Amino acid sequence: MASIALRQDGERRGVADHRVHPLAAATFVAVLIAGIAFAATNIALDTRDVGEPLAIGAFLFLGLALMIALGFEFVNGFHDTANAVATVIYTHAMKPVPAVIWSGAWNFIGVMVSTGAVAYSIVTLLPVDLILGVGSAAGYAMIFALLLAAVIWNLGTWYVGLPNSSSHALIGSVLGVGLANQLLAGGPGGASGVEWGQAGSVLLALLVSPVIGFLGAGGMLLAMKRIVRDRTLYEEPKSDAPPPRGIRALLVFTCTAVSFAHGGNDGQKGMGLIMLILIGVAPTAYALNRTMPDSSTPVFVQAAAQAQTAFRARAGGEVVPAREAEGVLRQAIRSRQADRPQVYAALAAEAGVISADLKAYGSIRQVPAAATRNLRNEMYLAYDASHLLTKDEDAAKATFPGGGDKAVVAYQKLLENGTRYIPTWVKVTVALALGLGTMIGWKRIVVTVGERIGKQHLTYGMGASAELIAAATILLAQFKGMPVSTTHILSSGVAGTMAADGAGLQGGTVRNIILAWVLTLPAAIMLAGLLYALFLTIVRALGI
Repeated sequence: MASIALRQDGERRGVADHRVHPLAAATFVAVLIAGIAFAATNIALDTRDVGEPLAIGAFLFLGLALMIALGFEFVNGFHDTANAVATVIYTHAMKPVPAVIWSGAWNFIGVMVSTGAVAYSIVTLLPVDLILGVGSAAGYAMIFALLLAAVIWNLGTWYVGLPNSSSHALIGSVLGVGLANQLLAGGPGGASGVEWGQAGSVLLALLVSPVIGFLGAGGMLLAMKRIVRDRTLYEEPKSDAPPPRGIRALLVFTCTAVSFAHGGNDGQKGMGLIMLILIGVAPTAYALNRTMPDSSTPVFVQAAAQAQTAFRARAGGEVVPAREAEGVLRQAIRSRQADRPQVYAALAAEAGVISADLKAYGSIRQVPAAATRNLRNEMYLAYDASHLLTKDEDAAKATFPGGGDKAVVAYQKLLENGTRYIPTWVKVTVALALGLGTMIGWKRIVVTVGERIGKQHLTYGMGASAELIAAATILLAQFKGMPVSTTHILSSGVAGTMAADGAGLQGGTVRNIILAWVLTLPAAIMLAGLLYALFLTIVRALGI
């Protein structure tokens, strides 16, 4: 009943109402078609340039997978970006249509300047077996299961107007696939499950960030009241009149900051998923970073040799044949236990193999199609296993004395650059999907954030405080490579300002938001796990 009332209320209110101009609709469709054509053209060119163009069937399969991945980012725009424009719309600082266009543009910019660190923090939650075998039947089942689970949950919560977290939905889907993968393989003795070390860091960021939003925004509002004495800043907007010029500039700035930060953080989640799809379907073009210059090869070979020396020093005379090194490293990553002589010996052997391959081929750009997947797997395993030994800087110095830690970290950086990259066209396509989603489905969430969290109308100061804290928190998380929820940070921030101002909170809405927050992870885990089991059964029955 609460959700029905929420929808009806959103439909009754007029502040977010707008009519879509035919020219705007035509422009939207044109941009959508141009984005799809842009992605298709780049895929065709990339695969042609490596001498392995895709067959029609593979190209169509890849197109379907990419459409679902971009659909996730499109729905993400419904949810998370709508939070960025809620304050400027409900304080009349901007009209709805210009606000969502402005926000969409800054989301685009945020995506384009992002580094990709958040993208791969999500990807590395997956079992190493599925990441390395992404082109297998299990890999395809994984991709479709986690994408569809996240999209289904996001659409459901958007429909009832709840500010659900796209980050929670995606991470829950990833965890669901990982758990199902382990259960279907017969428990801990079979394939690996969730990478709980990485999952712990990600879940902690998702848990703490709303608390920061609530306390930080409330504290900032109280500080503003002491420092800035302009009473207008803390009053409700009068009718539909825009705020004074200075206040309006402040609110537009905070909206811009949240939109930019959201693009840089949330946009990366779609990038990571798209890279998994591209690596699975077109590994020759995307499994390795073929944009690395040929001049980087001597540096890479030298770094591998220096790291190999550091690994051998810790191996204690143990030797692992090159053909067995991959299995040893896989097990070390699954168990999260790399500080063993056998693992050091395997890392030394793998470093020698990678160095020899690069010497033979001349550069990553010239690696032949048949060797691409093997070299990527070698580099990926070497990075992940060695990274377990250097996550703690002090421990790394003790493990690799005499500057050995610096040699290992330099080697890791090159391995990372060679396997974990985002092509520019992927960024552009994700940015378009995120921005277009904002312009279509923003209204339901805007109504909830703007009108139904607190018992009084949002004031200028409340909106500015909530958005400043949200932008700062999201940007800090992006710097740390951690995914966070724009929805939960900003809605918590609005609630924090209402509480700090003594305005009171609407219990029904707050209860529904918390309920969505609590249910999203288990619901997405269950949905993704069931879909993964279903898809895996289907592809195996078909003999794919």
